[in-house]
Amino acid sequence: MALCFDYEKLGESIIDEGTICTVLEETKADDGAVREVLAKALELQGLDLADVPVLARITDPGLLAELFDAARKIKEAIYGQRLVLFAPLYISNLCDNDCLYCAFRARNTAVKRRALSQAEIAREVRCLTEEGHKRLLLVAGEAYPQEGFDYVLESVATVYATKGGPGEIRRLNVNIAPLGLEEFRRLKEAHIGTYQLFQETYHRETYREVHVAGRKSDYHWRLTAMDRAMEAGIDDVGIGVLFGLYDWPFEILALMQHIRHLEEYFGVGCHTISVPRLEPASGSYLSEHPPRPVSDLDFRKIVAILRLAVPYTGIIMSTRETPRMRRETFALGVSQISAGSCTNPGGYSVGEAAEDGQFSLGDHRPLEEVLRDVAEMGYIPSFCTACYRVGRTGRDFMDLARPGNIRKHCDPNAISTFMEYLLDFAGPETRRLGEQSIERALREMRNGLADRSRALLQRVLEGKRDVFC
Repeated sequence: MALCFDYEKLGESIIDEGTICTVLEETKADDGAVREVLAKALELQGLDLADVPVLARITDPGLLAELFDAARKIKEAIYGQRLVLFAPLYISNLCDNDCLYCAFRARNTAVKRRALSQAEIAREVRCLTEEGHKRLLLVAGEAYPQEGFDYVLESVATVYATKGGPGEIRRLNVNIAPLGLEEFRRLKEAHIGTYQLFQETYHRETYREVHVAGRKSDYHWRLTAMDRAMEAGIDDVGIGVLFGLYDWPFEILALMQHIRHLEEYFGVGCHTISVPRLEPASGSYLSEHPPRPVSDLDFRKIVAILRLAVPYTGIIMSTRETPRMRRETFALGVSQISAGSCTNPGGYSVGEAAEDGQFSLGDHRPLEEVLRDVAEMGYIPSFCTACYRVGRTGRDFMDLARPGNIRKHCDPNAISTFMEYLLDFAGPETRRLGEQSIERALREMRNGLADRSRALLQRVLEGKRDVFC
């Protein structure tokens, strides 16, 4: 359905704060209501707005255990034991906005401003591919060098053209400022994967308070970015909230309204949801003192509730969180994680994250150490990029995901890409643990998936690369 982009009018219709507040105030919760919602979630058809407050209000340890158990079952049923890995690639920290929680904000004089040249971007990419990465997220502050938006397009081309060791980047997702319709069409033509953008907070008053200058202060322009992206043909989009700016139950309900809007107009919602928590950032008082801090327990509830509410949507966990918190949320619904991250332009080639990155990291471990940890927990680290490259995106992806057929592709591809990593990049101990993890996964596979996976593995062992089904 084509949209007429009066973005202010459209934005007003997407998020209905009155409905959210009414649902939060009027929904009652007791043990019976909680169990009814959990039973509904296990049907893998998602939840309604009124279901979320029932789960958000859980405090009883027994009911919390039931919530987390339901999330584990749904995660395993849809995603199995695979866990997709990527790294962010910051190409610039230039920014015209003044967002009170961000180190890149325009008035922060403590940050050294830098936009990488194409040669510097290529050097960063080589560092990442030589570690074994196959999937990156390109990130830029919301201002560009003299070339303007062409700088982003040139950077995308540089990433895809750069090789490092036996590897290359096979999928580049992009997190950049909202664009107009024609610019989104050009971004689509550059063959990006997912376009990712966070509203940060859906609560309008809070949004105005923390975005005090720059184009980002326009709530509706940002909110309607996904409509323009999808109208331009980018059918994999990722949304998110910076938890800690406003009450998290409100934010989850707003996320659901946003997703339902995309489903109504485009036939498919977002491909991923990111769940960053507010973390300290250079030059930001607000990030040191979150207005609505989210406890570790509530953060686990957020991940679990999202997994129940939108079961087929990927949930991304960044290296903002500590290794312990990341481990605890894998089983609750997280399906993608960043690893070995730097949040400052040029950080990979100098070998360390600078103090003036966009935010503080909670997990400083290199990629191989994260992979080893993931494998020891019984998961299969995946570098798969097949779906985007063969057109299994947007509605086509969801048509496979909802009946459970996507696992016929994802599980074998996860194993083959993990074996690629083990052969080309891993040390002896990581390879030993990884091969044990693969064999364990093969033994647990059903419905012919083990045979399909072994066929791909054999091709990798024979020296072939980038094999997938």
